[in-house]
Amino acid sequence: MTTLNVQTDSSLLNGNIEMTSFNETALNESKITVSTSSREVHYEERPVYEVVKRIFDIICSVSALAVLSPLMLIVMILIMIDDFGSPVYTQDRVGRDGKIFKIYKFRSMYKKADKIREELMAKDECRGATFKMKNDPRITRIGHIIRKTSIDELPQLVNILKGEMSVIGPRPFIPREQANLPDDRLLVNPGLSCYWQVGGKNSLTKEEQIALDRKYIEDRSIAVDIKIIIKTILFVFKIGNS
Repeated sequence: MTTLNVQTDSSLLNGNIEMTSFNETALNESKITVSTSSREVHYEERPVYEVVKRIFDIICSVSALAVLSPLMLIVMILIMIDDFGSPVYTQDRVGRDGKIFKIYKFRSMYKKADKIREELMAKDECRGATFKMKNDPRITRIGHIIRKTSIDELPQLVNILKGEMSVIGPRPFIPREQANLPDDRLLVNPGLSCYWQVGGKNSLTKEEQIALDRKYIEDRSIAVDIKIIIKTILFVFKIGNS
């Protein structure tokens, strides 16, 4: 067992979390304990859960791709009509154990949008770990729609099928954003949705997002995954927002 000293307040969602990292040896341990001032966040390998989750991920991704393929084809055509070019956008993200993988998304921004990102950094309106602004000039007309409905995330079903992601897990960030986050969130596969995606999303602070990722790592089970999936569906369709 390896212990990581991370100081937080007693509340899960309140307090300053010291960013820490661990070495490769710690990653290979079967159990990692993150000590806090009032409680411990435990990581344990759960081989049966991992196998069931992988089967669940494959079934969900294949089923969703089969059902949603007509919608995805229409979205791809609309993207190319709005701003001609590849309808699918790829980007390096940090996955489990720090491995870099290519994430797939429907392109919601004009081509070469990444090149003007630095010019817009001063206008960042997100309290969390990633860059966001309400009236981002890089977003296309169709981009506003697919972002609002989270349709832009659907190509990540391919990442799930490939085993690079899961349906549920901490959201993967680009390397420079993950560099400002603790490594313990990389103990599990990143996901299409997570606790903070359905519990405040980008209105949460970085510390709150980290705390919820750690809570998921500790709580993770098929029952928890199904609960988050249901809440994600309700969130997307505006029926409810937990």
